[in-house]
Amino acid sequence: MPSAKKMSSVDPVPRYVMPDASEPDYLSILEQLQDYQSSLIGSSYYYIRAGDGYLSLCRIVPGGGKIFFHEVVDHEKLGISEDDLEEAIQQDTGTLTIPSHYPVSPHIEMKLHALLDFQ
Repeated sequence: MPSAKKMSSVDPVPRYVMPDASEPDYLSILEQLQDYQSSLIGSSYYYIRAGDGYLSLCRIVPGGGKIFFHEVVDHEKLGISEDDLEEAIQQDTGTLTIPSHYPVSPHIEMKLHALLDFQ
C-alpha cells in the first residue's frame, strides 16, 4: 500500500480500506438471529462463532435498523466455559445458514439471562 507524503505543514489524510469478504456480514447474522428469540438477551443478540482452534461468544446490539455495536464477549467472565460453547455447537440443528456461526444453547441462554437480565 503506498504511503502518503507530508507535502506541507498539513498531515496527509489516512487511507481507509473497505472490509473484504473475510469480514462477516453482520446484517445477515442479525437477520437470522432475529428469527430466534433464544438469541435475544436484554437488548443484544448472542451467537457463537467458530474458527480454526477457537470458539467465541459474540454479541450484536442493533439500533435504528442497523448494527449499532458488535463485540466478542469474554465468555469466561459470564460463567460460560469452553465446554458450554462446544456443547452448543454439537446441539446445533443448522439453524443459522452462515458457516461457522451457531446459536447459543438453552444452557448458555439460561446463564446469560441469569446474569444480564438484572443489570
